[in-house]
Amino acid sequence: MFDKVSVLFYIKILINIEEEQLLQAVEDISPTKKRLRIEIPSDIIEKEIKDSLERVRQNTNFPGFRPGKAPISLVEKRFGKKVEAEVLEKIIPEFYSKALKEADLNPVTIPALDEGVDFKRNNPINLSLTVEVMPKIEKLEYSNIQTREIAVNVDEAEVEDSLKKLQGGKAIYEVAEKEVGKDDLVNFDYIDCEIVGEKTPQTIKEQILKMGKEILPMDIEEKLIGKKKGEIIELSTTVDERFRSKGIAGKTVKIKVMIKEVKQKTLPAIDDEFAKDIGFENISGLKEKIKENIYKVKKEQAAKIQKAEILRKIIETHNFEVPETMLKNELESLKTQEKMSDARDKIKDPSEVHHDLEILDPQSGLSKQEEGKGKEDISSELKERALKRVKASIIIDAIGKKEGVAVTENELKDRIHLIAERLSAKPEAVMNFYILKDGSLEGLKHIIYEEKVLDILLAKAISEKGE
Repeated sequence: MFDKVSVLFYIKILINIEEEQLLQAVEDISPTKKRLRIEIPSDIIEKEIKDSLERVRQNTNFPGFRPGKAPISLVEKRFGKKVEAEVLEKIIPEFYSKALKEADLNPVTIPALDEGVDFKRNNPINLSLTVEVMPKIEKLEYSNIQTREIAVNVDEAEVEDSLKKLQGGKAIYEVAEKEVGKDDLVNFDYIDCEIVGEKTPQTIKEQILKMGKEILPMDIEEKLIGKKKGEIIELSTTVDERFRSKGIAGKTVKIKVMIKEVKQKTLPAIDDEFAKDIGFENISGLKEKIKENIYKVKKEQAAKIQKAEILRKIIETHNFEVPETMLKNELESLKTQEKMSDARDKIKDPSEVHHDLEILDPQSGLSKQEEGKGKEDISSELKERALKRVKASIIIDAIGKKEGVAVTENELKDRIHLIAERLSAKPEAVMNFYILKDGSLEGLKHIIYEEKVLDILLAKAISEKGE
């Protein structure tokens, strides 16, 4: 009557099922794959069906009968099959959930029915289901892991570099009657353009001019140095294929531009007035804050390195299988990341908060050594990387459960507000980003969960002074 697809296993609502043994047997196909044999008693099924039929009788008008007074046999004749289907779609997931609890299993996939559901009234239902589960990690040890202490210092040169960046952000440009120098801002007009060695139609010429600054060669700055307002500069460039411009992609174009205006860059003095403009009483206070921020960033990076070291050691000392589906999904994710490695440098997660498992694999994209390897070698390396990441995820979840780690709604709200503050965006915009990306806020919530677990690992570790 029901096939594997029609049974809705993803329903998560539990009902009060009488305390009796539902799970007939658990077969170990592998450490991460189990077969459950479940029996649903006939009296519970019948009670659900009769209760549902009664609700239909109370809420349906039957010609010739007062509301709620139609014979139950008539109700069953008209709605029996539909009610039976609804009851099974409700009760099977509920018993499956209770069976998982009895067996103390944590599923990672939707279960598959080994056979169809053979349902007959007044008879129990016997189910056989196969499901992938999280592995049980025997003797999970994560205290007193040794990690090297990382010294964190901030020197004056770093503070000065940060000051100069702030100074650059406050620079102003003023019109100057002078030759173009380095760091000057130059405005110019397009005079003419042509495709080298070809007669350039007017339509193509208009197309080139519309491309504007996008088509300018990389060495334009060198050609402008020493020139003055009103001078005409000739530039040559090969149009990048990425523009896919009809008639000019891949061709060499000669462009003539005239310098319209030269603006000279003026930097403010780094003094107390500069500090006040940023929001500090004096330059000493600004320098102190910069030093504090640099130290904080370095300290956080050092902690990440230590957490990675601790996590690696835990993975190395705990041998367990991982669910095939989790490994497959992670491998596919890594392959996608490799394909998008060039774009990944340009498109960042607006949260600026990376998945903590990245600390196991801090380098993105292929290294120069990897680029020369064959596809089989790269595939093997990706699989090894995926395996480590899945193991790390399983270990973090196991430690989190053992330590009673949870992420509160306030912690989630605080993180959203922090991200919004960094981006100068509204919290609602950040929430919408994650909901659009992940379908919910669970992804961000799990990042916070992992961070809390890794903080526990670091707190329980023994730090040794490095060489």
